[in-house]
Amino acid sequence: MSNRFSLRSALAEFPAYVPGKPPAGAPGLTPYKLSSNEHHLPPLSGILDVVAEAAQVPAAYPDPKSTKLVADIAAYADVDVSEVVPGAGASEVLSALTNITLEAGTSVVYPWPSFEMYPILASARGAEKRAVPLLPDGRHDFQGMAVEIDDTTRLVLLCSPNNPTGPSIRREEFEGFMAEVPPHVIVALDEAYWEFATDAEAVEGVAAYRRHPNLVVVRTFSKAHGLAGLRVGYGIADPEIAGGLRQVIAPFSVTAGAQAAARESLARVDEVLVRAKEIAATRDQFAQDLRDLGYPVPDAQGNYVWVTLEADAAEAFEDACAAQAVAIRRLSGGVRISIGPDEALERVKAVAAELRDAGVLGAGGDVGR
Repeated sequence: MSNRFSLRSALAEFPAYVPGKPPAGAPGLTPYKLSSNEHHLPPLSGILDVVAEAAQVPAAYPDPKSTKLVADIAAYADVDVSEVVPGAGASEVLSALTNITLEAGTSVVYPWPSFEMYPILASARGAEKRAVPLLPDGRHDFQGMAVEIDDTTRLVLLCSPNNPTGPSIRREEFEGFMAEVPPHVIVALDEAYWEFATDAEAVEGVAAYRRHPNLVVVRTFSKAHGLAGLRVGYGIADPEIAGGLRQVIAPFSVTAGAQAAARESLARVDEVLVRAKEIAATRDQFAQDLRDLGYPVPDAQGNYVWVTLEADAAEAFEDACAAQAVAIRRLSGGVRISIGPDEALERVKAVAAELRDAGVLGAGGDVGR
């Protein structure tokens, strides 16, 4: 990796995390960023006030245990405080989980494509990555994932709703899969977008955790709560697993402002959920509009829509949106479009119609139709 310094050779194998692009400017057009699954509505009233109040003494460290926030989360989820682990976003909790399970000689199983941090974190621990391709409809291939679990497997990562393709994991398939997982293998259910899900059959992480002690539920305040810039998330896990997570998460990683904002938002979770369902309604209409234009769109349950496209078509779609001052996310197999203001979505639909008329559709079969 380096001829000058003693760096790990494994760094050469780390996949790079590529953040969503900012929007490009275009004359006369307001730019919109639909590439990072950010909450596009303004913050709840009062959130900025509690952040400012908590940050009045920036020289002081925050509560290293996030004691009040942990108590609030425990009460909300109806679990014991010993089962709650806060972190600087869901990503830090996931990182800690890989840190306490994975090392050279072990393996991790996860769906792909899914959250881009999964292979990065696995590589950082020197573990063997077993990425199982999604089914044609963008769902987890649980049969394929079960086959990949062996004596070396320490961790399984699941994502519901799956980022970037959109479908939620359904209870029946989840329970069938968990019956195949050895009880000592930890399964993480990444529910970063669960508040946006409207599928009545979607698995609910905390309820599932009560049935499966080897399950770790990972959630965040970044998405539906609209606090991505403050970096606060949490895990719910068996106290033994939770204790291990606390050992490796850096103290003070959740700032005082983040703790205060998360507590205020959680206290008003009914408002958060109403706003999430409003975004979900816009998402459903947007997804249907794209399907009506002939685009293959899987079931969408997050605050984004996935369009399955071949590489050339995906690049053309991204470029055409950029020319309209709208940034979307191009990934392997298609493009992901975050739900944003109506004006932004109307521009994307206009681009989609133009590309459709020009014959730029790519592949995807009957997905989502």
